[in-house]
Amino acid sequence: MNLPPLSQHPLVSIVTPSFNQSAYLEQTITSVLEQDYDRLEYLVVDGASTDGSLEIIRRYAKRLAWWVSEEDSGQAEAVNKGFSRARGEIVAWLNSDDYYLPGAISAAVSAFQKHPEALFIYGDMLAVDRDGRTTNRLTYRQLAIEDLLCFQIIGQPAVFMRREALERAGYLDPTYHCMLDHQLWLRIAMLGPFVHIDRTWSAARYHPAAKNRARASEFGREAFKILEWAGTRAELAPVLARNRRRARASAHRVDARYLLDSDRPWPALVAWWRAFYTYPPTALARLNILVSALLNLSGLGGLRAAYLRSRQARISR
Repeated sequence: MNLPPLSQHPLVSIVTPSFNQSAYLEQTITSVLEQDYDRLEYLVVDGASTDGSLEIIRRYAKRLAWWVSEEDSGQAEAVNKGFSRARGEIVAWLNSDDYYLPGAISAAVSAFQKHPEALFIYGDMLAVDRDGRTTNRLTYRQLAIEDLLCFQIIGQPAVFMRREALERAGYLDPTYHCMLDHQLWLRIAMLGPFVHIDRTWSAARYHPAAKNRARASEFGREAFKILEWAGTRAELAPVLARNRRRARASAHRVDARYLLDSDRPWPALVAWWRAFYTYPPTALARLNILVSALLNLSGLGGLRAAYLRSRQARISR
């Protein structure tokens, strides 16, 4: 896909979907509005929140390009509403419990200027808890499309897209609720290159109400749904055929990871063994899932919790 060059100082559009996230929403909003890039439009799409979110949005309304609060069918519809109004040459969305780090947007613009061939770019990301304490640093590498098909997950808050590529690929598919971002990356990747930038741009918040906990069982189902969809696409079917065992094992591994995160160690263990049976290297690369599930099942989950606390202390130094 050939794209026209970006303007020297391109407009960047950020969309935030939100529903009853007043505990985190203000930090999300200020992390966008306090960026050091001035050619910025910010759109907030609220799903008729009842928890005080509207008061927060109204407080910043004069600095928003557009906002609305009305019922919707979920995250995909909300983000797509924002996309349909976005005017920027570069677009992204930032969920209302995540936030950007200082300088993220100007760094993303610079990255697109250095990589004019890229349809989307992605940086690295922090994982933080409900109180904003860093629990992990998620560093990525340059992926290929077969890696995406094998569920090498990119942190959504660290992704920026060329709007022309998004328009060509289409917006979020509302039939997905948990892996809607990953499916979109695949659709854009079918059109051309994407580039990793070795810089931390954002933080994703993990808390009990987040989808990775509240809807954990859906991640595995949607991973297999993506594989079924990929098999019907002329651009992806040959890649999937060459990597079928690895891809199916990776879908089982995704299922295991999110089941473990939602404190369901037995189903997580079963999913991990399915990954091992399908393609052992994929399962063995995440041996920590097996160990953690066994510790929880044996009543020694406190050891895993102690390890995670120790890791968090090291990272936070």
